[in-house]
Amino acid sequence: MVLVERMRRVSELEIAGQRLPVSNLDKVLYPKARFTKGQVIDYYVKVSSVLLPHLKHRPLTLKRYPNGVEAPFFYEKECPSHRPDWVKVAPVRSEREDKTVHYCLINDLRSLVWAANLADLELHTSLALYPKIDSPTMIVFDLDPGAPANILQCSQVAQWLRTELEKLELESVAKTSGSKGLQIYVPLNTPTNYDVTKNFAHKIAAKMEHDHPDFIVSKMAKRLRDGKVFVDWSQNDRHKTTVCVYSLRAEDQPTVSTPVTWEEIAAALKKKDGSRLTFTSDQVLKRIDQQGDLFERATTLKQRVK
Repeated sequence: MVLVERMRRVSELEIAGQRLPVSNLDKVLYPKARFTKGQVIDYYVKVSSVLLPHLKHRPLTLKRYPNGVEAPFFYEKECPSHRPDWVKVAPVRSEREDKTVHYCLINDLRSLVWAANLADLELHTSLALYPKIDSPTMIVFDLDPGAPANILQCSQVAQWLRTELEKLELESVAKTSGSKGLQIYVPLNTPTNYDVTKNFAHKIAAKMEHDHPDFIVSKMAKRLRDGKVFVDWSQNDRHKTTVCVYSLRAEDQPTVSTPVTWEEIAAALKKKDGSRLTFTSDQVLKRIDQQGDLFERATTLKQRVK
C-alpha cells in the first residue's frame, strides 16, 4: 500500500492496485495521545490480517467520532448511502423499528479503510454471520465492573466463569473490552438460536451471582452494580452488537479490545496489576507478531450448548 499525496488535506491510499480517497490524515482524534486519523487508518491496515476474519459477514454498527474521542460521537446502523458500490451490505429486518436496516459488511481491506476514514473508531459487530442472522456463532459474557471494582475483579469473575463453563465441557476464550472490563466468549459455530444462547447465558450469570453475591450481579438495574462485576448476559440478542476483537476504543489512549490468555488473566490477578491487561494499538501489533491471533478459536472451535 502506498500513500499518494493528492492535495494538502486530502490524499489517496493505494490498496490492491486501486486508489481509495481518504481525508484529513493529520487530524488528531485522540488528543491526549496526539494520535491522528492517519494513525488510526494505519493501525487498521496493519491489524487487518487478523481482524478481517472476525469482521467478515458480520453486520456492523458504526460508532463514529468525526471530531475525536473528546467530542460527541454517534452510532450508525444504516450503512451510509454515499458508500462505494464495493462496500457490501446486509439487509436485516427490524421488527422493533418496522423497517429493514442495511448494515455495512466489512469483508475486505478496502471496506475497512473506508470505515476508518469515516472516523469509525470502534467496530461493533453482530454475534451472527449474514445471512444467518438468527443463528449466533458464539455466546458472550460482558464483565463490566462497577466502581470501585475494576479489571482485577473482572479477572476473578472470569476465572470463576471459566470453571462453570468447563463443568459443562465448554471451552472459552477471553479478550479485554479495551475499556475497563473483560469479555468472555464461548465459541459455538454450530446451529443454534438466540433463545437458546441468551437463556443459557442468563442462567449461568444468575448462578454465579447466587454463588458469589458479594462479587457479582446479574440483574440489569445499574443501582445494584456499585463495587461489583455485572455479568452482562443480555448482549446475546439479535438486536445487539459487541465491540469486535482488535477494535480500537474511544479512550484517552488508543486502547484495543485485545485477546488475552487465561495465563495472563491469572498473572494480572496474582500480581494485583490491572495494567497488565491494558494494551494500546502499538502493543497489540507487537503481540500479533509474537503470538499470532489468540482469538482464532472463536471462529474455528465447534461446540454445542447442552
